[in-house]
Amino acid sequence: MKVILKETIDTLGIAGTECTVAPGYGRNYLLPQGKAVLATPQNRKVMEQTKAKLELQIAKERKLAEELADKVKDVVCDIKAKVHEETYLYGSVTTHDIKNSLEAQEVKVERRSILLAEPIKEIGEYKVPIRLYKDVEPEITVNILPEEPEEI
Repeated sequence: MKVILKETIDTLGIAGTECTVAPGYGRNYLLPQGKAVLATPQNRKVMEQTKAKLELQIAKERKLAEELADKVKDVVCDIKAKVHEETYLYGSVTTHDIKNSLEAQEVKVERRSILLAEPIKEIGEYKVPIRLYKDVEPEITVNILPEEPEEI
């Protein structure tokens, strides 16, 4: 099924582009949510007319993402976790933990934009990329520290 995107979707493309998607994905998600329209000749003409607006919107989104990237690239997240055998964690540090640490530092990012390949399970310093826009991926530093044992 060919659709024209009305907004940028990471896995498909930027707003205003025509792409091919699975029929169920288009029919059940993209079209009802208003994220895309069917690629008909009439809709292509409408998108050509609104292309200038979309280009301005894309430029604005990219500029905001680059500004946020400059702010985020120097951020260091210190996350304390319970430790077993001095280096291994009892649980793991996930994107949710990193997002909460960033919010504590007043940096707002979506959890799914944090590109953590697999949960962190050991103490140490890690570089974690964050996708803010298509080609804008600054890296933040995540320090996993041992949590001090509570005294009774």
